[in-house]
Amino acid sequence: MEYRRFVEFCDACRQYRYIGLCFGPPGVGKTLSASRYSRNETIGTYDSSIKETPLVPPVDTVLYTPLVMNSRVDSDIKRARETVAGMVRWPLRREAQATLKTLRDRDEACRTKNLDLPIQQRTDIAALKPSYMQVFADYAAREKACSDPTTLIVVDEVDRLRMNSLEQLRAIFDEGATGLVLIGMPGIEQRVARFAQLYSRIGFVHEFRPLGETEIEKLLDDHWTPRGVRLPNEPMTTEVKAAIIRMTAGNFRLLKRLLAQIERVLDANNIDTITAEAVLLARESLVIGQA
Repeated sequence: MEYRRFVEFCDACRQYRYIGLCFGPPGVGKTLSASRYSRNETIGTYDSSIKETPLVPPVDTVLYTPLVMNSRVDSDIKRARETVAGMVRWPLRREAQATLKTLRDRDEACRTKNLDLPIQQRTDIAALKPSYMQVFADYAAREKACSDPTTLIVVDEVDRLRMNSLEQLRAIFDEGATGLVLIGMPGIEQRVARFAQLYSRIGFVHEFRPLGETEIEKLLDDHWTPRGVRLPNEPMTTEVKAAIIRMTAGNFRLLKRLLAQIERVLDANNIDTITAEAVLLARESLVIGQA
């Protein structure tokens, strides 16, 4: 599968701390693959307030998609890396909060007890061990010692980046802590080649190709559907699979849209079997070229 090739490419960029350049036509799954590899959805839905343990395996990849107006690439990536680092440090912070609360309660109980005792019998709160400030300083040092877990930065939609933004990416890469993957449209390799200092640092190139017929057929045989789409579990006929393969031509985005439209056609016509006619009706509402 194309995704496995993408994973191998990203793993190599991470391991050797290289810049990798990935390009491919629209709709072949570049963004989806980058999101899956970086576990971007996990980062977006991670609620640190209810998570007591770090994710396993830990998140170590940042996915960044620049805005059309991309003047602050360095600060945007820094914030994304801080989010990932926060996910790693949060269990330590929760432990610190619980421990420090126990010490505060201990000190407050001591103060309350001292109010009912003669001065000479009172306990010196500063003498209680460990002291609140000692423990606070220990946890602060442990958190500071936690290194940035980010070992790979994946930048999607690189075609949006202007020269200054590309230079910011080069500066981030030159810090030497992470690998870097740049994802764009065909032709991005020629554009990047004009920036000699950046281009000289590219170690790997990966062309993201459309899905092959056997790959699409396997997806259909495995009853794969886009998120939220439900289709009958009955095996598709050879005629239906051939029609879907012909209409999508290996374009993963079109495959997702076509399957979603097939679901709509089946529901609208109270059909519980995917037929070639249903596929044709679904095709008519999509801009996917000639069948």
